[in-house]
Amino acid sequence: MRAKRPYQKKKKRIGHGPGSGHGKTSTRGFKGQKSRSGRQGRRRGFEGGQNPLYRRIPKRGFNHPHKREFSIVNLERLAQLEEKEITPEKLVDWGVVRHLRDGLKVLGDGKLTKPLTIRAHQFSKQAKEKIEAAGGQAVVI
Repeated sequence: MRAKRPYQKKKKRIGHGPGSGHGKTSTRGFKGQKSRSGRQGRRRGFEGGQNPLYRRIPKRGFNHPHKREFSIVNLERLAQLEEKEITPEKLVDWGVVRHLRDGLKVLGDGKLTKPLTIRAHQFSKQAKEKIEAAGGQAVVI
């Protein structure tokens, strides 16, 4: 015999006496917190009265709510690329940067020999100096 399709299945009638197959404890099992009425109203992270994880772990310092986290790339890596103009989107496409996060910041580690036009959200002071010394442009987006 084939199983009934979902739309032909009768709704499970919980708490409708012994003949329903779901009477007495009404599919809740015996005793305990999960069998009581009003059990669904527990807050997130509740651990049955045990000191919850968010209270057990130590808190330190100040977490700035609006902190911007930049993806970083050094001049050394940009000098290896065969392009004249470099943008954050191109770096993601080439796999140089995995995720852009809140923007791209170029740092000044390494030497730059050819002139490049680099578009980024931030540049370190040293990076900007090295780009301009090589005859390139550091364009802030």
